[in-house]
Amino acid sequence: MTWKLFGEVLVTMLVILDPPGNVPIFLSVTRQLSAKERHRAATIAISTAFLVIAMFAVGGQTILDYLNVSVPALQGAGGLLLLLVALQLLYGKGGDDGYIEASPEQRTSIAMVPLGTPLLAGPGAIVAVIVFFGEADTAGQWFTVLAATAVALFVSWLALRFSGVVTRVVRPAGVILLARVAGMILAAIAVQMIADSVTSFVRVASKS
Repeated sequence: MTWKLFGEVLVTMLVILDPPGNVPIFLSVTRQLSAKERHRAATIAISTAFLVIAMFAVGGQTILDYLNVSVPALQGAGGLLLLLVALQLLYGKGGDDGYIEASPEQRTSIAMVPLGTPLLAGPGAIVAVIVFFGEADTAGQWFTVLAATAVALFVSWLALRFSGVVTRVVRPAGVILLARVAGMILAAIAVQMIADSVTSFVRVASKS
């Protein structure tokens, strides 16, 4: 294992994943879940994110090339999906987030989308691992990239797993307020992703 590479990947992924920043969004999206379901959702979200990131790390560029999909297109799609979730948090029907009538299994599935991807395993994380894997020359360096990514996701899991502490501090009324704030933050993230996608398309078009 190359410790310098490990440190570079770990720091990069922690900055992209932003574990503390995802806590309000996680609490908002899962506030209709019980504590047990929320803990399970955290595990599913992190597992989904790791599987998606690992898949793109190993063959991401090949997959994108085969489907004739560019990274900006992937970024724009992720931004649109997050924007829909943000609008649901801001203007949820029935005064909540729209998951009230769903079964526990259906409500927990939100851990995969949008939490696992594209919130955690978003375009930023995917592009980062594709770049790191592209620069890796040996199997040991590939393992280092995946190991550092796993550690970063573990830190994110700790933040989500113990996010219930925030719920006990702010109480239900505070969680509703967090939902609205998280909706605005998530909307801003989504708009930025879409803007970056459009900028990339314009830059490519201007060069051609």
